[in-house]
Amino acid sequence: MDFMEFLPYLIVMAGVTYLIRVIPLVLVKKKIKNRMLNSFLYYIPYTVLAAMTFPAILQATGTLVSAVAGLIVAVWLAFRRQSLIIVAAGACAAVLIAELIINIL
Repeated sequence: MDFMEFLPYLIVMAGVTYLIRVIPLVLVKKKIKNRMLNSFLYYIPYTVLAAMTFPAILQATGTLVSAVAGLIVAVWLAFRRQSLIIVAAGACAAVLIAELIINIL
């Protein structure tokens, strides 16, 4: 695809991205006082992040068993308030161990 063919796609994408960010700023002038709406908007980024990463976690390894093992270890370490590096390293170690066990069997 040459640049002149790609340019309209790029302009439309930039316009849509810009409008999605600007429309709420233009339409909502005052501070949102509704507690339920405020709570809903507060959790949107976390929900979107979880919806994007969870399927990738389950498909990132060779088998579903090792992916679930890594996920369980990561959740357990996170609930124990470990740092992000410890959680990531623990999940990687769990996946490695699970893959080694699966390959031995």
